[in-house]
Amino acid sequence: MQIHFIAIGGSAMHNLALALNHKGYSITGSDDVIFEPSKGRLEEKGLLPAHFGWFPDKINENLDAIILGMHAKLDNPELLKAQELGLKIYSYPEFLYEQSKDKTRVVIGGSHGKTTITSMILHVLNYHDIAVDYMVGAQLDGFDCMVHLTEENDFIVLEGDEYLSSPIDRRPKFHLYQPNIALLSGIAWDHINVFPTFENYVEQFQIFVKSIVKGGSITYNVEDIEVKNVVEASENAIRKMPYATPEYVVENGATLLETPEGSMPIEVFGKHNLSNLAGAKWICQNMGVDEADFYEAIATFKGASKRLEKIAEGPSSIAFKDFAHSPSKVAATTKAVKEQYPERKLIACLELHTYSSFNPEFLKEYKGALDPADVAVVFYLPESVAIKKLEAVSEQQIKDAFQREDLVIYTNADQFKKYVFNQDFDNSTLLLMSSGNYGGLDLDQLKQKVIS
Repeated sequence: MQIHFIAIGGSAMHNLALALNHKGYSITGSDDVIFEPSKGRLEEKGLLPAHFGWFPDKINENLDAIILGMHAKLDNPELLKAQELGLKIYSYPEFLYEQSKDKTRVVIGGSHGKTTITSMILHVLNYHDIAVDYMVGAQLDGFDCMVHLTEENDFIVLEGDEYLSSPIDRRPKFHLYQPNIALLSGIAWDHINVFPTFENYVEQFQIFVKSIVKGGSITYNVEDIEVKNVVEASENAIRKMPYATPEYVVENGATLLETPEGSMPIEVFGKHNLSNLAGAKWICQNMGVDEADFYEAIATFKGASKRLEKIAEGPSSIAFKDFAHSPSKVAATTKAVKEQYPERKLIACLELHTYSSFNPEFLKEYKGALDPADVAVVFYLPESVAIKKLEAVSEQQIKDAFQREDLVIYTNADQFKKYVFNQDFDNSTLLLMSSGNYGGLDLDQLKQKVIS
C-alpha cells in the first residue's frame, strides 16, 4: 500500500508511519514543522520530508490512502487536493481500526491513567514474551516504537483517547475502535475547548461503553462514581467487571503491594497508580496471563515516560517531574508524592499551560488540588493566554480557584526559575507538574541543585 501522512510529525502520527513502514508499506508525508524526537526517528528510516510545508503535488491517484493528523487545518492544500481527487482519507484511529478489525481489540479509556495502564499491560505481556499489536501514547522502556502492527498477532492493545480524531472527523478517537475488551479508569472533565460542559464530556464515555461489541467486556473503576454510573447504567449486552484499589502499605519511602503470596515491593507509588495496577491486572487476566505471572512482571514496571518520573535523588532530597495538568491528575499526583514521603517537605510546582486551565469556569476544578503540598506554587505565562486568544487570567482568579491563601504565583519565567533554585531542598521533595516546559527551566541544572 502507498500511504501519505498529512502532518506526519506528530507524536502519534510519526509512530504510526514508522509502524507501517516496518510492515512494508510505502510511506510519504508532509508537515510544516517537525520537532525531536519525531524528526530524528523519521530521518533514520528515510521518512523525513525533504522540505517542510504542504505540497499538493504529493497527492495523486496512485495513493491508496491518506492519513490526516489533527495538526492539519481544514484549508490544508494537500487535504483539499485529496478531497478533490476523491481519495480515501482516514483519521489516525480510523486507520488503526482498519488494521485491527480482525483482531481482538483491547481499548483502555478514561480521563486519567489510561497511558499508565496501557503501559503496564504491555510491560507484563513483553516480560512474558506474549506478542501483541499495540498503540500507546508514551515511550516505554524496552519498546522502540509505540505503535506496532502485524498480520499475525491475535490481540491489539490500544490507548483510547477521548480527544478528536481529525480536523474533518470530530468524533473522539475511542469511539472508533469498537473494543472487544475495554477498561474505563476515571471520568474527570477535561478538554473544555471541545466538550464545553461536564454533561457533554460524560456523554462521550457513555458512547464509548455503547461501542463495545456485543458479548464483550468492560473492566471499570468502581471507586470513580461517574465511571460506576456510566457503566452500570449501560444497557449494552456486555460483561461488567469492577475493580478497586488493592491493599498496600508505604514503609520508609517504599510501596508494598499486598498479594496472595505476601507483601511485594513495587516501583510505582500512589493510590491512583495502585488503582491503575488493579485495572491492568484484570485486563491481563482476560488476555490469558494468570495472577502470579502478572505480579512477577509488574514488580519491575518503573512507569510510563513523563508520568511521575524521578529526575534526581540526593541523600535527603528527591525530585519528580509529571505530565499532570488536569485538576484530577494534579490532585492525585500531589497526594501520592506526599503519601510516599510524609516526613519530607513537599514543594509542588504546577505550570498552567493548557487551553482548559485558563478558562475561568474550569479553573474552579483545581480547588484543593495542591492541598497536600507544604509549599504550593503555580506558574503561568500571560503570553500563553494571549496566544490562545483567551481573556487574561489574574493572580486573584488563580488564588480563588485553588482556595489556598499561601499559594505562591509567578507569571515571569526568570522569577519562577530564581524562586525554585533558591529553595532549600534538604529533607524535601520537589514535584514539577506540567505538559509544558516550565518557561524554559534548565532541568539538568536543577537536578544538580537538588542532589547537592
